[in-house]
Amino acid sequence: MSLRILELFSGLGGWRYALQGMGEVIAAYDISPTANATYMLNHGDRPIARELASIAPATMAAHQADLWAMSPPCQPFCRMGNRHGLEDRRSKAFLNLIDILPLAPPQHLIMENVSGFLGSNAHELIEGTLKKLGFHTHTCELCPTQFGIPNQRPRLYLLASQRPLKTAIAPQIPPVSIAIYLDSEEDPSLYLDPQVLAKHKPGLDLVRPDEHRTACFIGGYGQRFVGSGSFLKTDHGIRRFSTAEVARFMGLPPTFRFPEEISIEQRYKLLGNGLNIPVASWVARQLSV
Repeated sequence: MSLRILELFSGLGGWRYALQGMGEVIAAYDISPTANATYMLNHGDRPIARELASIAPATMAAHQADLWAMSPPCQPFCRMGNRHGLEDRRSKAFLNLIDILPLAPPQHLIMENVSGFLGSNAHELIEGTLKKLGFHTHTCELCPTQFGIPNQRPRLYLLASQRPLKTAIAPQIPPVSIAIYLDSEEDPSLYLDPQVLAKHKPGLDLVRPDEHRTACFIGGYGQRFVGSGSFLKTDHGIRRFSTAEVARFMGLPPTFRFPEEISIEQRYKLLGNGLNIPVASWVARQLSV
């Protein structure tokens, strides 16, 4: 396949990694300066810093894209969010894109979001719109643990095409050891000090290097403790996973890096809002099955 790809809510460029070999990303859109700087550093192209809530149909149509790949804001649907769905202000960009879809439809669309998107009014809207336009759709919930990755990150994937879809059976590969994903040298600054441990240890999700599971890392992992992801228990104490380790769980390549000026909190946030590359790549390949 050689598709013209439009990457919406592009973030770190996860879909660009996942869709390698399937075509060319002709444009990416994101309003986050830190995300766009990271995207530029790793992909050599700077996303268009334009709010999708107000983008015009003519602008979208001018791209002549074959595939829309997107991960809209998940906060309106996530377990720790307000779950206001389409009434949330952060859904305005998604709503505008749904309005544009009948006016400039691509051949294919692929979307990722949290599991809470399933059954929401937003899910009902996009499924109904796609079917009215004659798209064939397939929705599935997948987790990296099915792909041998020791990280629990269940996500909903929606695949749509103007051609019939022949979807494959998802893998069921046992997760490998956490140790495979760890840095060769630890950063001592990642260890939690005694005061923090005294306050938060009862609520921490603790794992050891020889285990085969970590909890989902969210955008607040650099600042929050309980419910933000796992912490590693070693012979030296308890520490955060490094941003490089989280990036490995996400399937980002060894060449991936952040601009030096971006803080560690911003790095965790970008990773927590990111896409698991191996899982997304498997879903995308269903377009060519």
